[in-house]
Amino acid sequence: MAKVNIKPLADRVLVEPAKAEEKTVGGIIIPDTAKEKPQKGTVVAVGPGKKDEPMTVKEGDTVLYGKYAGTDITVDGNDYLIMRESDIVAVV
Repeated sequence: MAKVNIKPLADRVLVEPAKAEEKTVGGIIIPDTAKEKPQKGTVVAVGPGKKDEPMTVKEGDTVLYGKYAGTDITVDGNDYLIMRESDIVAVV
């Protein structure tokens, strides 16, 4: 997990997505065009939360999120997602 100089606002969370699967269980190599967007990642930074809603996730948590959740951003050559905490469905 890399240290990033981004501080999310309000109830937003910065997530580093897990790497997409390179092979199937049977050993078939998946081409880049067919790879699924990962739905699992590691929380890198957390906003302060809303006035009446404190944050429940913390830096370092491994989380599951919706397939189309968040906004893709690239910082220093690394890909991240920034999303609302409500887009996170579980902490693993």
